[in-house]
Amino acid sequence: MNEIIRKRKSVRKYDHTPLDDSVLAGVREQISKLKPLYPDIRYTVEIIGKTKGIFGIAAPHYLAFFSEDREGAFENIGFVGQQMDLFLSENGIGSCWLGMAKPEEKGISTLPFVISMAFGSPAEALYRGLSEFKRKGLSEISEGQDSRLEAARLAPSARNIQGWHFVAGDGRIRCYRKKTVSLMERFSHIDMGIALWHIACESEGFAFVGETGVPERKGYIYVGTVVRDILPT
Repeated sequence: MNEIIRKRKSVRKYDHTPLDDSVLAGVREQISKLKPLYPDIRYTVEIIGKTKGIFGIAAPHYLAFFSEDREGAFENIGFVGQQMDLFLSENGIGSCWLGMAKPEEKGISTLPFVISMAFGSPAEALYRGLSEFKRKGLSEISEGQDSRLEAARLAPSARNIQGWHFVAGDGRIRCYRKKTVSLMERFSHIDMGIALWHIACESEGFAFVGETGVPERKGYIYVGTVVRDILPT
């Protein structure tokens, strides 16, 4: 399994010294290389200095994710956002998804704001051991056998709910998200995109498609199926 997936953590305490310009340049370069889940959905990722809202985390920098409002947009943001989360962690930079923090400045993007992510030099441990993950067992979130499901199990989710269910077989993984209400609805879509990037990291080939006639699951909504194909560039 990807080494960073095995040890990443959500960093909540930061050194407030801004990162060097060269480091931020590397972050911007990575943003330009992101692989979307749905290439036809317009989105932007911006580096900002301040956020506002409840449950915020004080950090020197934040990523603000914006997207046009259409089906699949939130999964797409989770997919590209988790690429940034793992990139930052791999390069010794702490990061943490922030569900309730919005940019303080207006007019950053012409697209609607979706979610933000804190990042900067960590003032606490950057990594954790595998035994420190508080996650459901595979039998609680999946059926069938596929080695990639362990990476999905370790993915972060809002309030650590892990509202996914995966059904694996014949090299395919059918993905369902738990039915939710109100604000958590948005996060359940984003969480699915996050888990899908972890699966993509473990795939020799990856594509996400919609199938017809997929069996329903009580309390869950079918989102799509992972197949072994080429990841869009």
